[in-house]
Amino acid sequence: MQPLFFYYFAGATVISAVLTVGLRNPVYGTLALLSAFLHVAGLFILLNAEFIAAIQIIIYAGAVLVLYLFVLMLLNLKSTEKVVQRQWGVAIFFGAVVLTEILLALFKSPAAAPDGSTPGANVPAAGNTEMLGLSLFNDYLLPFELVGIILLGGIIGALVLAKQHPAR
Repeated sequence: MQPLFFYYFAGATVISAVLTVGLRNPVYGTLALLSAFLHVAGLFILLNAEFIAAIQIIIYAGAVLVLYLFVLMLLNLKSTEKVVQRQWGVAIFFGAVVLTEILLALFKSPAAAPDGSTPGANVPAAGNTEMLGLSLFNDYLLPFELVGIILLGGIIGALVLAKQHPAR
């Protein structure tokens, strides 16, 4: 049953990605991109990476896609305008190069073992989200806290720079 889900998610992701590039209406292209993001999250779930799937949906399908839609709405693009001059020959060439690289990586990958073992068989019984949290807050606590302090400093700096000074 798992190969059936994989082929569905992989096929739908590829079709959605092609539609994202191929559709002339930018809003429809954005909806195709949303479909691609959601199907990639389904592939992560098949790999027993539930946390990454949730992050994929929250960050990409939620925040980044909404930001992209806001930019599209602010630009007020018409569907009849040519947004980008499409060069299909170049796109097909680079698509073939990427497909060749993926196939070469797949055949050389240790995940492509002939015994048919799945990557999920090596996940500990505690779950990958719990293991990620334990590793993050045990082994990498100091770098995690330092990144938080650096981000806080960046936010404070952005607020100071964005604050309008009264005219003197």
